[in-house]
Amino acid sequence: MDIAAAVGLIGAIVMVVGSMIYAGGVAPFVDLPSFVIVVVGTAFIVLAMKPLPVFLGHFKAMMKVFKPSRFDMNEVISTMVELSNLARKDGIMALEGKAVPDAFFEKGLQLLVDGTDEAKLVKQLKYEIKAMKARHEAYQGAVKAWIDIGPAMGMVGTLIGLVLMLGNMSDPKSIGPAMAVALLTTLYGALMANVIFAPILNKLEGYSADEVTYRELVIEGLRGIARGESARMIEDQMVCALDRKQQMKRRAA
Repeated sequence: MDIAAAVGLIGAIVMVVGSMIYAGGVAPFVDLPSFVIVVVGTAFIVLAMKPLPVFLGHFKAMMKVFKPSRFDMNEVISTMVELSNLARKDGIMALEGKAVPDAFFEKGLQLLVDGTDEAKLVKQLKYEIKAMKARHEAYQGAVKAWIDIGPAMGMVGTLIGLVLMLGNMSDPKSIGPAMAVALLTTLYGALMANVIFAPILNKLEGYSADEVTYRELVIEGLRGIARGESARMIEDQMVCALDRKQQMKRRAA
């Protein structure tokens, strides 16, 4: 589990709820009509904006923020160095069936073993990256829609509440519920967008960028093997993708 994501999101929610309790309890901040207008209303609008598979899939995608990053740059560099040494010693065919960290790496390695030339290998794997980015952007777009539409629905609820309040000024009993709808819908929209969905979107974008970097690193390594470069040269090229601390640690090993 990604502890930072879990602690951050849960901590933010606890802080908000805790401040409500300190201010006088949660009950004054609970209003079913406001919830329906903002949350349910936003869900229906996002459904209308996005294809059904994307709408359903983006909920699963959001759960990834609680999982640690599965892209170990050091591991892929070490694996690529081993494969390079083996290829230079026994030939490209010796790489067939070798264990690699993920399906993308496996596909690239199989293309190499099958005799695909460097240009075609790079083109195919770049297309895989492009398709992956398109999938990620579709799900991220659905999450972003919650951020954009949530506060707007909060404003719609505020206007509904104001209309109800101003239309019944002669009845003091109706002013309170109408004012609650007016204020709480804005609150719900702001909380939903900024406390929940904005951090999730930022995390998903970061994971997507990490995966692109990882896949480009795999391509660079496979290109080096295809050209018959030495393991040291391939490692030096790939290490550039690591941060300064990791680079120094790896070169000192």
